[in-house]
Amino acid sequence: MSELRFTEDHEWLRVEADGSVTVGITAYAQNALGDVVFVQLPELQQYEKGSEASTVESVKAASGVYMPLTGEVVQINDQLEDSPELVNEDPMGEGWFFRFIPADAGAVATLLDQDAYDRLIKANDDA
Repeated sequence: MSELRFTEDHEWLRVEADGSVTVGITAYAQNALGDVVFVQLPELQQYEKGSEASTVESVKAASGVYMPLTGEVVQINDQLEDSPELVNEDPMGEGWFFRFIPADAGAVATLLDQDAYDRLIKANDDA
């Protein structure tokens, strides 16, 4: 498994062997949301960085899942349609949302690494 990268919006990314990038929400994000009851997955199409690609709804709130980089969504985790609780049970694994092909493969390296993300979480918790 390759190194994870993160966004300030609490999405995680993992580059797969085929060059696609898997995206999900972090354990921190799913914990803040509470019990997930619905996930609206993205269409298989091109998205611009920062655009809302997906929505996750919980008993507490609804939240957007944003496209971390410009690219084309090529696969969705359709298990989430019938089992949105996978996001709570395994947010960094089986609860992934979608895979995309980034327009610039090198751009993944510009996102937060684990240490930077841990500092972001700590700053959020301290605020």
